[in-house]
Amino acid sequence: MTLLSYAAIYVIWGSTFLAIRLAIDSIPPLLMMGARCVAAGALLVLWAAVRGERTGWVAWRHAAIAGVLMFACTYGGLAWAEERIASGVAALLVATVPLWMTVFEWAGRRFTPSRGTIAGLALGFGGVALLVWRGLSPSMALIPAAVILLGEITWAAGALYARPPRLPDNVALNAGMPLLTGGVALVAASYGTHELQHFNPHAVSMVSLAALLYLIIFGSIVAFSAYAWLMQVAPASRVSTHAYVNPLIAVALGGAVGGEPFTPAIAASSLVIAAGVAVVLAAK
Repeated sequence: MTLLSYAAIYVIWGSTFLAIRLAIDSIPPLLMMGARCVAAGALLVLWAAVRGERTGWVAWRHAAIAGVLMFACTYGGLAWAEERIASGVAALLVATVPLWMTVFEWAGRRFTPSRGTIAGLALGFGGVALLVWRGLSPSMALIPAAVILLGEITWAAGALYARPPRLPDNVALNAGMPLLTGGVALVAASYGTHELQHFNPHAVSMVSLAALLYLIIFGSIVAFSAYAWLMQVAPASRVSTHAYVNPLIAVALGGAVGGEPFTPAIAASSLVIAAGVAVVLAAK
């Protein structure tokens, strides 16, 4: 179960960056992310209800806070930014999540990271910095990059906030409730920015529709459920190492499918990132 869950957040989430880029080719970014989250969240909550799992309004209030932090802010900003920068670059910026997770957990006195954890995080983040600096910096814009980085800070805060007992320890509810509430907030933001009013469903391509379905089923239902479960049973700094592996998958797919650059600097930096992941996973 643990190995499959890590595989889901490592591989599937790595592929979602290209899927997002394909989906927003003909679907407005906030609306696309909102539809993704609402559909996935509703299915998970419905599945929990069928199994007799329910919760009260207090938990829904906490879910709304987590949903806004994790999905309205992070996913909305990511989709907006991917209209302006390459999907591989976006994935690299997401690799700052372990740093913020560790900072928040340390500040909240949940744990004191070991020297091995700190060394692994520093090594992985250094690999990402090297990759951006030497490999992809010409394609990166300041404002989209800043939006993604701010979104990763809110993701880290929301993921830690969503842990039980604020949200139920049932995986379907723990994952589905923030997805649903965050998705509703994204749809509201789409309406507020006039995306929804100008959206033409007939202009949606089959590629964008297929990418959206992939994001709903695999990116949200499968991978986020695995993430929610891992956040309950493993240290957040270790779970968040997905952010170091996701760029490797995203850059590879971006180069093979999306025509994005793949250079020797990217290959060398990828080895540093992988080494950082190995150190964190081995740290006690």
